[in-house]
Amino acid sequence: MSGAHSLQAAYAGRRVFVTGHTGFKGSWLSLWLARLGAHVTGYALPPCTTPSVFELARVGEALTRHVTGDVRDQVALTTAMREAAPEVIFHLAAQPLVRLSYREPAATWSTNVMGTVNLLEAARACPSVKAIVVITTDKCYDNREWIWGYRESDPLGGSDPYSASKAATELVVQSYRKSFFSNSGPLLASARAGNVIGGGDWSDDRLIPDAARAVASRQPLLIRNPAATRPWQHVLESLHGYLLLGARLSGGEAAMADAFNFGPDAADNLSVADVLTRLQAHWPALNWQLEENAEQAPHEARFLYLDSSKARRLLDWTPTWQLATGLEKTAQWYYTVAQQPSAARAITEQQLDQFCS
Repeated sequence: MSGAHSLQAAYAGRRVFVTGHTGFKGSWLSLWLARLGAHVTGYALPPCTTPSVFELARVGEALTRHVTGDVRDQVALTTAMREAAPEVIFHLAAQPLVRLSYREPAATWSTNVMGTVNLLEAARACPSVKAIVVITTDKCYDNREWIWGYRESDPLGGSDPYSASKAATELVVQSYRKSFFSNSGPLLASARAGNVIGGGDWSDDRLIPDAARAVASRQPLLIRNPAATRPWQHVLESLHGYLLLGARLSGGEAAMADAFNFGPDAADNLSVADVLTRLQAHWPALNWQLEENAEQAPHEARFLYLDSSKARRLLDWTPTWQLATGLEKTAQWYYTVAQQPSAARAITEQQLDQFCS
């Protein structure tokens, strides 16, 4: 993998603050940072799913400090950050589910928007901070159902509360960069990734976790939108981009203080049905069928694709695993852990080794 040695040099011995470290992506990121030699402080609510990769893979053992807290609690967040005195911050804490945002719009807005405001306010009061990467989503764009990829300069927007809150989060980041961090203070960037897959995600209303639950219960997976197309990628692909971006920011490269897309190659922009067909090759017990009354489900975009030319050009970031490999590793993780839950840490570390080799 390109940049492996430079990442080691960038993070070894550094103090890193990760919000949302008990979640799916946050757990993988925290383990990777620890392997790079970083001193990681995690700040998050307890895992929101049972089981969780955080608990199964014993992620807490790899941390310098684990703080239970809500990003909506400005005082607690500021206190935790001051005590950690981080040099680099990765902000992943969020309400990340589209359908839940319809049921809990106010909580979605307060967590995603005001949580980010609180994070940036805490960073302003913490002089050790050199770099901040705020993680948003590919859904922050005003989706026109275009057949070409969205670029970082395209308009932001969102029909559902989740997507709109993430677009608003991007505006918060832009505002703080221009208002408070343009002449001094930390370098601030945002990262927009595609639909991530990988072992250890048990969130509701996501394709792979729903598939894992269906296999475990020996029931067919019910799908809503088999033709919906998304930029699918393994979780380590997006995390690699975040780490590269954080390294460049912490090195003082002001030109990197901007928004970046991290999406897969065009060939991996597939429909839900195509992904399930490919996944079934590694997971024969998986079967699926169309959900009844699927047409009555809340609105979700049918087509979404990211243009990642900017990350490729400026960060030298390119996908390491094509989707075929990502699906194979994902199925392997769930199968292994279903057979032996205590193997979660070992299979996670093994896949990190394979990705970085």
